[in-house]
Amino acid sequence: MTLFTAQEMADLGKAVRLLEEPGVGIKIANYVGKPLALGVNRLPHNWQRKIADYTKRSLLKVTDVAIFTMDAQKIQKASWDSSHKIAATLTGAAGGVFGLAGLAVELPISTTVMLRSIADIARSEGEDLSSPESRLACIEVFALGGRSKDDDAVESAYFMVRTALSQTLAAAADYIAAAKVGELAGKAAAAPLVGRFIEKVATRFSSQVADKVLAQAIPVLGALMGGGVNYVFIDHFQDMARGHFIVRCLEKRYGQALVQEHYQEIFAGHIHGAER
Repeated sequence: MTLFTAQEMADLGKAVRLLEEPGVGIKIANYVGKPLALGVNRLPHNWQRKIADYTKRSLLKVTDVAIFTMDAQKIQKASWDSSHKIAATLTGAAGGVFGLAGLAVELPISTTVMLRSIADIARSEGEDLSSPESRLACIEVFALGGRSKDDDAVESAYFMVRTALSQTLAAAADYIAAAKVGELAGKAAAAPLVGRFIEKVATRFSSQVADKVLAQAIPVLGALMGGGVNYVFIDHFQDMARGHFIVRCLEKRYGQALVQEHYQEIFAGHIHGAER
């Protein structure tokens, strides 16, 4: 059996801690306090539909801008996490002034900043952004929301999401590769198979956007709340990205089955440790 090095096991342990931590809704609730506990259902029903629609459209619009314009060949040892946090915070502050009405403008900008940050982290972990699968793996991060209180405690939420998305991701990557990536710049999001994958990601991402919107809708605090919530939001997805691309890097060396086996062992150890 192939053995991981001590550093690789430490890296995988870090990934487990990042990816299986509480979801973004819980983190935002810890930031804003009790108001978020009222739940997304307190939003007007038409706003729930609007959030889902805005989320899908935002992901479709920003995919090419955020990833396809990055220098895939650039060698970079560290990602610019702090710079992206500042940009997201300022965007959230500006959007917070307009409350719910500003979502259609603020969400695409915030999503672009977050996706750039995710791609930046991917590149720093050794991903080749010229690869269609690597670029789609960046979008996949938006579906990785961490654990919720309803998740099965003995199963990895991370691998459950990846399994659910695996077929559409593979089909989308094959489509882009077959069509030659360079020719798809500016058109990838419109491709039916890519669009189907993004739609699946958007379904999961929209519930997390709803938590963000609910927090920003709290009266009085306005721009301050919008900026703070966006900071929590991008910090969460930077963690998801870091963990995701650590796992992918190990999978390229050892294969998904072995990495998942070690991941589950570490995860089970955390669960049993928490129960004591």
